[in-house]
Amino acid sequence: MSAPARILITGAAGCVGQYTADHLYRHSDAQLLLLLRDPSKLQAVPANDPRITLLVGDLRDLEPHAAAIASATRVIHTATAWGDPERAYQVNVVAVKRLLQLLDPQRIEQIIYFSTASILDRQLRLLPEAMAYGTEYIQTKAQCLQDLEIHPLADRIVAVFPTLVFGGRVLPGDPHPTSYLTAGVQEAIPWLWLAKWLRTDANFHFIHAADIATVCAHLAVTPHGPNPEPGQGAVRRLVLGQAPISINRTVATLVRWRRGWLPPVGLDLRGWLIEGLIKLLRIEVNAWDRFSIRQRHFVHEPVSPPERFGLTSYAPTLEAVLEKAGVPHRGRLPR
Repeated sequence: MSAPARILITGAAGCVGQYTADHLYRHSDAQLLLLLRDPSKLQAVPANDPRITLLVGDLRDLEPHAAAIASATRVIHTATAWGDPERAYQVNVVAVKRLLQLLDPQRIEQIIYFSTASILDRQLRLLPEAMAYGTEYIQTKAQCLQDLEIHPLADRIVAVFPTLVFGGRVLPGDPHPTSYLTAGVQEAIPWLWLAKWLRTDANFHFIHAADIATVCAHLAVTPHGPNPEPGQGAVRRLVLGQAPISINRTVATLVRWRRGWLPPVGLDLRGWLIEGLIKLLRIEVNAWDRFSIRQRHFVHEPVSPPERFGLTSYAPTLEAVLEKAGVPHRGRLPR
């Protein structure tokens, strides 16, 4: 009988980190090594359980936990940084290299590395615009992916690229953190009176953090082998998301969810109108924002929901996402 896997999860107090730790705690016998900066934020799993070891510290200073990291047989690396260019580079590039250096090559079986689908084109190739126009977050994620493709451990790396991530609830009571996107639903709903009059030709994928956890936990307890994806290199690339949904359908779904009225026709959002709205609403845009506006369709093929692995999605539709998030059908939204 083989020993239980020792799975290191970085960013374990974050939204995806806690969903993943929770899933593995409930559905496997793995020993969990949880790297996090603030233990008080860990609510989804019992920190004092014998199967759980907390590694408290910053990803930029891994030396105090070198022995624990070297003991890991699997890694799920969710930790990331954005906002400050220097911090983003140190966390998203330098710290990733140091983490891989600290792993025992004789022991480590698999590394699940989290990136973002925004840096990939439809065929899962790196977008040249990611380095040309990207924010510090986009650029460092693109650079790290390039570095991983030629890393000695490349054939043991699965790079996952989440699309737009929902998670947690808009109401209190869920031990999992609320994702930025779910929290943003509250901010978007007051603008539905305007959005419902507009139309735009754009599509995107989304996924719930619980479904990310389902896929990652499946990968982490499944024997790792050579990359089975056609046309890829040693690093396996998986875009995590549900089937694409249009902006128009998204707005219509939100309006109907709130028991609102949807006009049969609307004003087509063209370049001049978008620029006018940016000025009217005083929205700050950068070069990457403008590229994204031009790009419009952030869709990928193939995309990997849990069903691609014979699993079942927790929130396969936008309606399911709103239901799980506790978004009220009508009335005042919680503050």
